[in-house]
Amino acid sequence: MTTTEQPTMEHTGVETATDDAQLATRTLSGLDRCDSCGAQAYVRAMLGGSELLFCGHHAKQHEAKLKSIADFWHDETHKLES
Repeated sequence: MTTTEQPTMEHTGVETATDDAQLATRTLSGLDRCDSCGAQAYVRAMLGGSELLFCGHHAKQHEAKLKSIADFWHDETHKLES
């Protein structure tokens, strides 16, 4: 994959406020940390107006459960392959 590849962001069908939508699409940076372990976050899940950040490992661990109920699922794990 190339470095120009866009992050995957899925709207799961639940309407949220404009601010939440803008936050959900903001590119993750090195300052964004995994809520589970503190590593760099590559996935953002928006759930009921709250932001959850995960490293690639913990995103995969929780994806099956959270993705179906999240308002947004923003995935930048493609950056790990660069």
